[in-house]
Amino acid sequence: MLRQGPIALIFVEDSVEVNSTIKHHLGLGFGTVLVFAMGDIIIDATHEEVVHRIDYDPIQPEAVCTHVNRVIGAANGQWVYYCHNAEYLFYPFCETRSVKKMLQFHAEERRNAMLTYVIDLYADDLDAHPNAVSVERAHLDKSGYYALARKDPDANWEPKERQLDFFGGVRWRFEEHIPEQRRKIDRISLFRAKSGLELRTDHTLNDEEYNTYACPWHNNITAVVASFRTAKALKRNPGSSFDISTFQWRNSVRFEWHSQQLLDLGLMEPGQWC
Repeated sequence: MLRQGPIALIFVEDSVEVNSTIKHHLGLGFGTVLVFAMGDIIIDATHEEVVHRIDYDPIQPEAVCTHVNRVIGAANGQWVYYCHNAEYLFYPFCETRSVKKMLQFHAEERRNAMLTYVIDLYADDLDAHPNAVSVERAHLDKSGYYALARKDPDANWEPKERQLDFFGGVRWRFEEHIPEQRRKIDRISLFRAKSGLELRTDHTLNDEEYNTYACPWHNNITAVVASFRTAKALKRNPGSSFDISTFQWRNSVRFEWHSQQLLDLGLMEPGQWC
């Protein structure tokens, strides 16, 4: 089952935009798509024929890390990607180039992992879309993103080489409702599996080179995971829902569902790939 790569793992937390998430990643050209979902989640029949469905309980502690690490152990040498439902991978020129070709180029640059930024999406009208999710009316923040040095607790808190913590989007604007350890928007969503590699709960891996944003010589490709997940959670949680009447602000723009917009906004990097 895991011989055909790259491998996409989709972790389904609820019934929101499950089929659009599957369709999007199938369209990118992933060789194998594994959908982790509870039994009551309905998957479109056309998708059922081409994906592998696996029983999954999203409320179990560290459930995502557990399953990702199991796949790593069984997929040595394969590129692995993971996301949740209502999350969509975008990389430079993804409309015309497959994820396989992109990763082939990335590997030729001696890179075994790719930094992705989780860019928050949200509906512009919460009265019409109370769960904050609307593919047709999706918006994102065009600015307000920043990075801080990632400190190494094992080296007198000195900055780690070529590693940064990134912040912004809904998690930054509504940070009072977000636990501090969940405010970062960087995620190593794409990586090549190897023996001994493990995903950690902070979306980094136990090989520090995998956590770098570029090689020492030049910039590399980075990608975006466009995600409704944070806005959806903020509107679902009674502790924050009534404090948020809109996610719109002066820097909100309509999401065009195209990689060029993300490149123009500086939210991902083509590196040497052109």
